[in-house]
Amino acid sequence: MPPTDPRGPGPHRFDLIVRSRRAVLPDGERPLAVAVRDGVIAALLPYEAEAAAAETVDLGEVCLLPGLVDSHVHVNEPGRTHWEGFATATRAAAAGGVTTIVDMPLNSLPPTVDVPALAAKRAAAAGQCAVDVAFWGGAIPGNAGELRPLHEAGVRGFKCFLSPSGVEEFPPLDADGLRAAMRAVAAFGGLVVVHAEDPALLTDPAGPTYAQFLDSRPGEAERRAVERVIAAARETGARAHILHVSSASCLEPLEAARREGVAVSAETCPHYLTITAEQVRGPEFKCCPPIRDAGNRDRLWEGLAAGVLSCVVSDHSPSTADLKVPDFAAAWGGVSSLQVGLPAVWTEARARGHGLDRVTGWMSRGPAALAGLPAKGRLAVGADADLVAFDDTAEFTVQAGALRHRNPLTPYHGRTLTGVVQATWLRGRPVTDAEPPFGALL
Repeated sequence: MPPTDPRGPGPHRFDLIVRSRRAVLPDGERPLAVAVRDGVIAALLPYEAEAAAAETVDLGEVCLLPGLVDSHVHVNEPGRTHWEGFATATRAAAAGGVTTIVDMPLNSLPPTVDVPALAAKRAAAAGQCAVDVAFWGGAIPGNAGELRPLHEAGVRGFKCFLSPSGVEEFPPLDADGLRAAMRAVAAFGGLVVVHAEDPALLTDPAGPTYAQFLDSRPGEAERRAVERVIAAARETGARAHILHVSSASCLEPLEAARREGVAVSAETCPHYLTITAEQVRGPEFKCCPPIRDAGNRDRLWEGLAAGVLSCVVSDHSPSTADLKVPDFAAAWGGVSSLQVGLPAVWTEARARGHGLDRVTGWMSRGPAALAGLPAKGRLAVGADADLVAFDDTAEFTVQAGALRHRNPLTPYHGRTLTGVVQATWLRGRPVTDAEPPFGALL
């Protein structure tokens, strides 16, 4: 390679340099030039540093973020690809500044509960993904012997339910099944991620309204299940993570477990942080566990600020419109928000005095650490060059039909949000419709 080629060897010869006066790091914002070589961040240079590169992009005052990691996405392919699929989900992710997703094991057919099912899912995803994709396995009754082989095949951990999942092919674990799965996973240092609601405290809704649906899934059902998971983690030594915490009543036992040193962490979702029960209008707002009242939302923000909750992820769980019937007792439970999670959270975080450094901690570094993806979610030398240009002051009104996921349903339709993703790079390459998808299966 000629010595004048900017991609040649040398400390200041790079494939790409992205400059921003507001690069977002864990300790705040500062001017930086992020230099990329071979898909990896090779150097963090002063904003005005002179360095040769094949391409240079100057964002000026537009923020430069690490790509988001969404560790809770239901892609549903194969089997229910008409609900969502890898092509549409990953395009939506990239448009929303998400450069890595971790796919949930259920709602696809077959569910990812053994190695052949994982192979089927990877085959379905191959060549379709606009961002990088990793996979969760599933823990269901009778498959404890499949967990180590799945772990060795590359899944990031194991999803289980303590209450009915909504699909027959992914049944819940009872108390004995949970402990058995956690003992099996503890033996190889794996992770169990838990949908935590106590079925004994759940009831059928008394009628079709949202209030009746909300009454059927009380916060105490979440707290009771969280306490069960903490006890099982303490007994087995397994690492556990509580998915989509909606009830602030869970914060107290989670904080106590953290002080005790029990290996239990927890996440929440944009819809629990930005929408209240009082704002629910139609079945596109229905999810399990449910969106609760404004006071509960405020306490969830306090739990985030205190570090009791470590991740904010979408739980993107779409369906076709015919399943979102007006009856809240019968409608499919799932929120579609993969593309708008960042601006939704930023709109509320900004109003509460949090900076983008906190937001990227919750939406980039936290999920990357949870899923064991050390090359993701940070602007650091040696990390993958997954970058997002984010205008943190621009406003837009969400139009469901303009979003990139497969079905035009979202509770954010018509809501004005602050923050626009202007560009997304995956391992130093821009993600655009003009280029074939090049996301990797992790």
